[in-house]
Amino acid sequence: MTVTSAKGFVAAGVRAGIKKSGNRDLALVQNLGPLNSAAAVFTSNRCQANPIIWSRQVILDGQVSAIVLNSGGANCYTGSQGFQVTHSTAEAVADKLGVSSGDVLVCSTGLIGEQLDLEKLQTGVSIAVDELSESNGQLAAEAIMTTDSVSKTFSLTSDSGFTVGGMAKGAGMLAPGLATMLVVITTDAVATSEELDRALRAATRVTFDRLDSDGCMSTNDQVTLMASGASGVKPEFDELAAAIREVSQALAMKLLSDAEGSSHDIAIRVSKAASEDDAVAVGRSVARNNLFKAAIYGNDPNWGRILAAVGVTDADFDPYDIDVSINGISVSRKGMPDQPRDLVDLTPRAVQIDIVLNAGDHEATVYTNDLTHEYVTENSDYSS
Repeated sequence: MTVTSAKGFVAAGVRAGIKKSGNRDLALVQNLGPLNSAAAVFTSNRCQANPIIWSRQVILDGQVSAIVLNSGGANCYTGSQGFQVTHSTAEAVADKLGVSSGDVLVCSTGLIGEQLDLEKLQTGVSIAVDELSESNGQLAAEAIMTTDSVSKTFSLTSDSGFTVGGMAKGAGMLAPGLATMLVVITTDAVATSEELDRALRAATRVTFDRLDSDGCMSTNDQVTLMASGASGVKPEFDELAAAIREVSQALAMKLLSDAEGSSHDIAIRVSKAASEDDAVAVGRSVARNNLFKAAIYGNDPNWGRILAAVGVTDADFDPYDIDVSINGISVSRKGMPDQPRDLVDLTPRAVQIDIVLNAGDHEATVYTNDLTHEYVTENSDYSS
């Protein structure tokens, strides 16, 4: 159930001494081939960390031999010294594995504005290379955790015999921009980098990009997909894309359920929209509405807050021809109250919001969580 579930991949998760806690803080995933096809999508935040700047260049030729990830420091806004740390980390991996540093992706996560200790990273890389194994995928997933309460992994094997596996980290700052958090997905299917890029972008568009935990976009977000071809199976593109989308969706839901301090997982389905973009815009507006999120936290089915959030968008709809349901109870129809709101049970963790715009045939679902005291507490002392 990890990044090493797919044939042709080994991984490690070690203690490099970056985190003050002493927990695992450096992960390494190597593609043993015979292929080293890869694709990646990155945050669209204009303020980007040094590993993003580096990895954007590495992925241009669609060839990746390994990816190294550290927690305990974002290496963002750390100047030329920080970029050199990223470059040197890639070179350390390349030297130990006998590959080109131009084929090594680098990811970092943690506090912005703090320099990473290059010596600790290089030592960690040496330890990780020695511990690379098919059995250490779980340790790699643990090593990329920051405020995560649990590691996130998932894998599946297709009917035609290829496997897709993955790991993810993220519990806050989950907002869209081609990708969210740090995710590594592997497959042993035979696929070109162009096919991987198409499949990954199609998957992230309807999974990670629809996850909007707190409306805050990170500087370090990256989703990487690598193919080893070790299964010898060359699937039809649609089958490959469907498998990557399923793994992406599973990992996205694991991220949602571990959102910082959350007590409800909320799916906001917008249907009968004039366009898919309209549906996404409406769903995202509700997902980012703090009054709505606070109401869900208090088990209060205050559907007026939903309609108020819908109304601030530019989507095409008649404001008095909208239907709203909460957990299957129709609470508002065509601008008027429907069933009594006290029929809505918000005690379960899962919450389903259905918004029908009655303006077309398109739909989309955006995922979010409630706003809790714990979220505020955790983020008020993040850097202390």
